Amino acid sequence: MRYPGAMPFRPQSQSTRDTPQARVSSHKHRTLLLQASCLATALTLVLSVVASKLPLFDSSPNVLLPPPSRFSIRHTLASALLRWDAFHFAHIAREGYVYEYEWAFFPGAAYIMKAWAQLAQLLRPGSQRAGRLFDWDDLLSGGLVSTIVHVASAQVLYQLTLIHFRSRPLALLTSLLSLLPSSPVTLRIAGYSEPLFTLFSYCGMLFCARKNWFFAACCFALAGAFRSIGIFLCGFIAWGLVIDPILTHRKVQVDRVLYAAALCSLTLAFSVSHHYRAYQLFCTGTPTPAPWCNAFPPSIYTYVQAKYWNGGLLRYWTLQQLPNFLLGAPPLLLLFAFALRYVRRALAPRLAISALGPVSTTATTTLNDRHPSPFLSSSIAPHVIHALILSLLLLFASHTQIVLRQAASMPVTYWAAAWLCVERPVFGRWWVGWSVVWGALSCVLWAVFLPPA
Repeated sequence: MRYPGAMPFRPQSQSTRDTPQARVSSHKHRTLLLQASCLATALTLVLSVVASKLPLFDSSPNVLLPPPSRFSIRHTLASALLRWDAFHFAHIAREGYVYEYEWAFFPGAAYIMKAWAQLAQLLRPGSQRAGRLFDWDDLLSGGLVSTIVHVASAQVLYQLTLIHFRSRPLALLTSLLSLLPSSPVTLRIAGYSEPLFTLFSYCGMLFCARKNWFFAACCFALAGAFRSIGIFLCGFIAWGLVIDPILTHRKVQVDRVLYAAALCSLTLAFSVSHHYRAYQLFCTGTPTPAPWCNAFPPSIYTYVQAKYWNGGLLRYWTLQQLPNFLLGAPPLLLLFAFALRYVRRALAPRLAISALGPVSTTATTTLNDRHPSPFLSSSIAPHVIHALILSLLLLFASHTQIVLRQAASMPVTYWAAAWLCVERPVFGRWWVGWSVVWGALSCVLWAVFLPPA
C-alpha cells in the first residue's frame, strides 16, 4: 500500500531477501549510517566546545578545572564536558560513593570513566603514583567513549528495525532519524549513562527479536548497570517466552516460565547488587540505620530520589515546573500518539481475538492484512508497551524533561518519527525541523550550563 506523500516500501517478502543486490544495499546503508554518525558526532563536539567558551551560568567547571597556563586539548575537552550529572559520575569514579545522594547514580558510567583514566595513565609515562587520585581531565575525557557507542547504536537499530518491519528503506530512515536525538550531547560526547544504556538496550532487544534469550538477558543486565529503568527491560524476555505464546496458543509452558524467571533474575543483577551494597553500608552494623532501611522494599534509590530530587508520583506537577513539561512535550506527545494508536489498532484487536481461542497462523495473517500500515506489526508489541510504561512514568513520577535523554533508549521513538515521515509527512517535517533546531540549541544550553540537564 502507498500512502499519500509517503516514501515507497518494498513488499515484505522481497525487502529482506538475502540476495547479492540486497547485501549490496545493506552495505551501502551501513556505510551511509557510519558516515552520517561520525559527521553528527563531530558537529556536536565542535558546537559544544565552541559554545563552552561563552560565559557560564555556573562557574563550577572553572573552579574544578582552572584554565592551564598553556593550551591543552585534553583540558579543553574535559572542561567542555564537565556539566550537570558529569560532576557526580566523575566524583564517583574518582573517590567512590561518598555522599548519600550519589547512590541515585548507577555505577556503569563511573566504571567507564575510571577504566578510561587508568588507560590514559598507562599510556602516559610517569603519571602513575601510588595513592594518587585520577586526574579530572582523564576521567571526563572518558565521556568520549560515547562517540564510538553512538555509532554502534545506529547500526544495531538498523538491524532491529529490519527484523521487525522487513524493509531496508524503513530501517535506513529510522536509523537516520536516530541521528537527530533530543539530547545529542549526553548521547555522543558527555560522560553520561545514556549512551551505553541505549546500546545495551538495543542489543538486548535485537537478541530478543532473534529469540536468543540468554544473550538478551546479558545485554539487559549490562544496561541495568547504567540506569535504574533497566529493570523494565526484562519485560521483553517475559513477553517473548511467556506472554506471546499464551496469546497465540493459550497455553502456559512451565519450563518456559521458569527459564524466563531465571533470565529476568539475571537482568536485575546489577540493580539488586547496587541496592545490596547500599543496604550493607547504611542498614547493617550501624547504630542509626537510614530511614529507608525499614521500608519494603528497602530501596535507597527511591529514598534519595524523593529526598534530593523531589521524585515521586505527581510531586513534580507544580506551576514552576511548567517550562520543563513544555521542554519534554515533543517526544512525549510523539510516543503517546504512536503507542495509543498501536494499542487501539493492533494490540487490542489481537487481545480480543486471543480471548476467543487459540490464534491460528491464518488468523494472525488476516489480522496483519487488516492493518496495511507497516507500523502496526504484531512483533513490536513489547516495544510499544515498554515505551508507554516509561512515558507514563516520566510524565507522572519523574523530572519530565529527562525524556529528552531517555527517549533515545526506546526504538519506538524513532519508529514513531519514521511513521510521521511516511504516513504524516507534514508532521514528519515538523519533527525533523524541531529535532535539528532543538538539538543544536541544546548543545549551546549544555555548554553554558543552562537547563535542561
